Amino acid sequence: MRLFGLIGYPLGHSFSKKYFTQKFKQEQIPNSQYDLFPLKNISLFRELLLAHPNLKGLNVTIPYKQLVIPFLDDLNVEAKEVNAVNTIKFLPNGTTCGYNTDIYGFEKSLHPLLQKHHNHALILGTGGAAKAVAYILKKLGINYKMVSRNPSTNTQQISYNAIDAATMQQHLLIINTTPLGMHPHEESCPNIPYALTTKHHLFYDLVYNPECTAFLAKGKTKQANTKNGLEMLYLQAERAWEIWNE
Repeated sequence: MRLFGLIGYPLGHSFSKKYFTQKFKQEQIPNSQYDLFPLKNISLFRELLLAHPNLKGLNVTIPYKQLVIPFLDDLNVEAKEVNAVNTIKFLPNGTTCGYNTDIYGFEKSLHPLLQKHHNHALILGTGGAAKAVAYILKKLGINYKMVSRNPSTNTQQISYNAIDAATMQQHLLIINTTPLGMHPHEESCPNIPYALTTKHHLFYDLVYNPECTAFLAKGKTKQANTKNGLEMLYLQAERAWEIWNE
């Protein structure tokens, strides 16, 4: 039996388990199983590998996308660049390699929505997902600033309080990489001046549950174009499956 799974903590209601279990059934993929592995601490990772020698691939979610890296033997170029891993492949020689399929999923889902005026972006948040988003924006030639509650001295980071009318007018692409608005805290949203939103804005939220977050709803009231993270999630999952079977 080939074993795949998801590590993170807490895991709760998992998209990945449902997705891959249905995929194995619908596509009649034999001898394959997908399980959840909630790890209270990343130090338990090695124990997990010893307990399940038939592991062929893992997905990685919050809070371990960066913390898992020291436990891996290698990283592919993109994962190394963003310093975040959401997919682990177990190689025949017994070594592990980390990948970041969020990069692929985000680019493929964002690109069709972009217009010429989306040449400056605000990335809300500075975690692992934000780094994947920044990687793609840089690749696409889109200037960006990361927004943080506690910005570093890095010139590409600003505070939420620094988002004024001029900032909103220039940055017509706004991407939420924080968990704000995710079920069950659906009333929460990033603290930006939504009243300054226009129909030229594109609001992209990596959160997919609920389908329309408070962040997206506030954008819609100002006629902004909106997109949630569900398509990205499907795309990154399919890319992970390709990597595990390459």
